[in-house]
Amino acid sequence: MKQEQPVNKLNGSMPAIGIRPIVDGRRGGIRESLEEVTMNMARVCADFLQRNLRHSNGLPVECVIADTCIGGAAEAARTAEKFARAGVGVTISVTPSWCYPTETIDTDPLMPKAIWGFNGTERPGAVYLAAALSAHNQKGIPAFGIYGRDVQDIGDTAITEDVQRKLLQFAKAGLAVATMRGKSYLSMGSVSMGIASCIADESFFQDYLGMRNEYVDMSEFIRRMERDIYDKEEFERALAWTKRHCKEGAEVNPPHLQRTAEQKERDWETVVKMTLIARDLMIGNPKLEALGYGEEALGHNAIAAGFQGQRAWTDHFPNGDFMEAILSSSFDWNGIREPYVVATENDTLNAAAMLFGHLLTDAAQIFADVRTYWSPEAVKRVTGVELTGRAKNGIIHLINSGPAALDATGQMTIGGEPAMKPFWDITEAEVKQCLEATRWCPAVDFFRGGGFSTDFLTRGGMPVTMARINIVKGLGPVLQLAEGYTADIPEEVHRVLDERSNPTWPTTWFVPNLTGEGAFKDVYSVMNNWGSNHGAVSYGHVGGDFITLASMLRIPVCMHNVPEERVFRPSAWTAFGAMEPAGADFRACANFGPLYR
Repeated sequence: MKQEQPVNKLNGSMPAIGIRPIVDGRRGGIRESLEEVTMNMARVCADFLQRNLRHSNGLPVECVIADTCIGGAAEAARTAEKFARAGVGVTISVTPSWCYPTETIDTDPLMPKAIWGFNGTERPGAVYLAAALSAHNQKGIPAFGIYGRDVQDIGDTAITEDVQRKLLQFAKAGLAVATMRGKSYLSMGSVSMGIASCIADESFFQDYLGMRNEYVDMSEFIRRMERDIYDKEEFERALAWTKRHCKEGAEVNPPHLQRTAEQKERDWETVVKMTLIARDLMIGNPKLEALGYGEEALGHNAIAAGFQGQRAWTDHFPNGDFMEAILSSSFDWNGIREPYVVATENDTLNAAAMLFGHLLTDAAQIFADVRTYWSPEAVKRVTGVELTGRAKNGIIHLINSGPAALDATGQMTIGGEPAMKPFWDITEAEVKQCLEATRWCPAVDFFRGGGFSTDFLTRGGMPVTMARINIVKGLGPVLQLAEGYTADIPEEVHRVLDERSNPTWPTTWFVPNLTGEGAFKDVYSVMNNWGSNHGAVSYGHVGGDFITLASMLRIPVCMHNVPEERVFRPSAWTAFGAMEPAGADFRACANFGPLYR
């Protein structure tokens, strides 16, 4: 199985990071003595970021350095013009010395921005950092401050570990902001089963994410299937791959509801066609041009999408589980490639959380119902077994039909431990293991049109972060986060608990990290405070990255268990209540308002 070469499948160039070397503009010896050390600082910063970052599509991240050091407004303007031509989407200003803040800062209100003030004593960059951040705050243009804990000698080109962490956290979140801007969310269908978050809140996507909303009726799938508006050669190849690698699982329907072998054969053909069509709707397909469908060949430039499915579609046609799961995975019949972000039931807000997670981690995402909290007492009552290990305080059952990416089986590894990885690190053997760990069960009775659902059990031991965006009338969007681990439980316990829900769907047993207070007092409290029936799960403890991204977009975080040392927000947030950071976040976001409004 080949690994796809990194490629940008969407319209619009990938955003670059602009590095702004700031210098004391006074001539006659001062500026001259600082030019080289300042520009070296910029080069070191650019080199570090380029060596440690990629875009989620695998393309390298480019850093663009100003042509000269910036000592005043004229050079700041020249740099802004260069950055505009180069497609810069996020800026980092660097300096080892005092400079003139209001004359040199980046004043673009839409550009995520940080200032790295070198912690030195000769001509302290920390003084500029403090004054420049004060200027940003007074002007209402939030910026992130980066300041090393330990004093260094001027000219020292080493980037200390704490500065490295903040540079990467800021840059990755800033690139996510810039990558979303101008892209589309595609609703394939509308509202599923009365779920409010299926309603595309255009003000949220436009004002907070800088995205547009696109819509197609699910009848478009029927039109394209009936008129053969898809790549037939790819369809034959995809169907053969599916038959070879996607093994059918248990049939749990009563005999009178079971579909015949002929019906199942047609269902497989339909769900593969649906997968091709959904992808083409999102990003287009130049091969459709040759078939005489130039408009369809363009796609909707969708960086994320959702499929309504239930019930208008699934009462008559095979369900969308195969389509959603395969697209959301890091591989298919074409090889190993970047996962797509596709939400089941067209849950637009869970799609947004999945999109955040993908852009921050580069890896596939788990879409799941936050279905059931199992207390240790309830588990013992039902199974006779006492939970131990990570699961000893109780577990949350994450389960749903649809796009729990096959990466979520946990068959990939990092350092011998289960993981979900960027596609460029995935091996052919790991893909085979994910496919072998998955069964495709005939859809249960309420999917009256048939189809197949993924069935697998996520391996325990993965560090993960569950996220969810909710919209509250009068408040706007809020983000919830819960870092924790996937858990292993005894096989017989899993079987009993799983069969009480739906044994044909993928299960992830999740245990949040507890703090002993508030929403994280215990596992029950996490479940009880979760704001929706759905959640998006990312690999890694990346709650701090989510918080940084949310602050850039002005989305407050109403619930998280991220340690204080990993919380990184613009400096202005402190002014809204340093003694109460959660409340300060709400006040700051309300004060500055959505990024694009």
